[in-house]
Amino acid sequence: MSEYGRNENKLIRHIAGQDIEFDDEGFFMDDSQWSEDACRELCVREGLTEIEDEHWRVLYAYRDFYAYNGRAPLNKDLKKSTGMSIMEMEKLFPGGLKHGARRLCGLPNPKTCQ
Repeated sequence: MSEYGRNENKLIRHIAGQDIEFDDEGFFMDDSQWSEDACRELCVREGLTEIEDEHWRVLYAYRDFYAYNGRAPLNKDLKKSTGMSIMEMEKLFPGGLKHGARRLCGLPNPKTCQ
């Protein structure tokens, strides 16, 4: 993964064979640029070297809810769709849910996501 461009509030990184735009806080600018391969590379960068089924369950819960509802899920929605407690999910990701899972699953910044 290499960083090679910056425009005002966005950063372009080459990840998993494609150029992906991120905002200045590390969130995807366009969720359609997300892929499992890009996610794996980002996980390694964040110190998460092994991605288990539980990780994917949380990441896809975010993505599926966002795709269907046009907004990120609330904690109660995540609990319902994953069958896991918030504490269990927080412990899975460096940075917890907001600064870990939310960035890794490709959703936009919570500040810009309605």
